[in-house]
Amino acid sequence: MKQPIVGVTPLWDDERDSLWMLPGYMRSIEIAGGIPVMLPLTTDRDVLRRLAGLFSGFLFTGGQDVSPALYGEEKAKDCGPVSLNRDAMETILFEEAVLALDKPALGICRGMQLFNVILGGSLYQDILSQLPGAARHKQGPPHDRPAHTVELIRETPLYNLLRKDAVGVNSYHHQGVRKLSPRLIRMARSWDGLAEAAFLPGRRFAWAVQWHPELSPADEASCRIFAAFVAAAS
Repeated sequence: MKQPIVGVTPLWDDERDSLWMLPGYMRSIEIAGGIPVMLPLTTDRDVLRRLAGLFSGFLFTGGQDVSPALYGEEKAKDCGPVSLNRDAMETILFEEAVLALDKPALGICRGMQLFNVILGGSLYQDILSQLPGAARHKQGPPHDRPAHTVELIRETPLYNLLRKDAVGVNSYHHQGVRKLSPRLIRMARSWDGLAEAAFLPGRRFAWAVQWHPELSPADEASCRIFAAFVAAAS
């Protein structure tokens, strides 16, 4: 089986005016049998359309908050830094690769939030201030340890993959899904009701998780998620 080449959306550092990448994203794809390549940060639709056709799959990484303007809200004081260029680039890439070409895609943390917003959902701009009594969603180091458990919803692709009713996950986010897009189906939830995983039906593979499987490469569930993604791109 030919190794799929997977495009990975870049991380952006405002202070250094630079692109960067966490090795866990790349290493997890490699362990699963794929070849990861970090993409350029561009909002040129023609370029992104070409990239959509060249790569076998796409990983949408974590990072800055998604701009509330994308779901029709003013930015609240507790909303974190945003990257308008990333928002624009990843929206175009999702449209050109996932929606137009049915290329496999995996969204992680910000990636899940972005999928939801692109497809008509909304977010908690800050879970702590907007959802009192919520689970511990932003843990300190070490980030490869579980912070809480999530319930897997039966008869969804994630449940069928893991065959468990619940798994422990790490958690490093202060935003989360408020209104789930009507086009997405929830695959996991935390005890406070937040959607922790979702998928877009009718696609080869368009999954998103709110936790960070790339930070737990030894975790069985994390490995299986990346393996399923890379297999779909093969």
